[in-house]
Amino acid sequence: MRHFDRNEILTDCQHGFRKKRSCETQILTLVDELVKSLERGKQHDLAVLDFSKAFDKVPHSRLLAKLNHYGIRGNTLTWIQAFLSNRSQRVIVDGATSEPAPVTSGVPQGSVLGPTLFLAFINDLPLHVQSRSRLFADDCVIYREINSSSDSLTLQQDLHSLAKWEQQ
Repeated sequence: MRHFDRNEILTDCQHGFRKKRSCETQILTLVDELVKSLERGKQHDLAVLDFSKAFDKVPHSRLLAKLNHYGIRGNTLTWIQAFLSNRSQRVIVDGATSEPAPVTSGVPQGSVLGPTLFLAFINDLPLHVQSRSRLFADDCVIYREINSSSDSLTLQQDLHSLAKWEQQ
């Protein structure tokens, strides 16, 4: 996180897992902006999104490429790659255990590093939309001031763009 903070890498839209930020700061920032807009007589349309199983779906190869892009290289990147590699999981139900299955995606939840890795992964999301966005971990609000029908179409296109971003 020091690297991300020192180099101002993380988007200002992200309020999850960051010092002096919280779910409350995200909501207050959004509400303040919307109230000011309403006072000017403007309309906003917004979509509230929660990417399902987002922490589990982070492709390791894409995450490592993003970390490299953000300047995480050398021994640190190698260590993170090793941290993510050779993981397996199994299920135990009523005492019966499944065979181990390889884990090729996801950031380890409950680890100290997991939230930071997820922030790095989701950091570029706002670059894929023309509308404004606010993030709290994997919860996302995209919104747009509506002055014409083209603004509504742009917001809809942003939703399509986020669906493509999630599938990459």
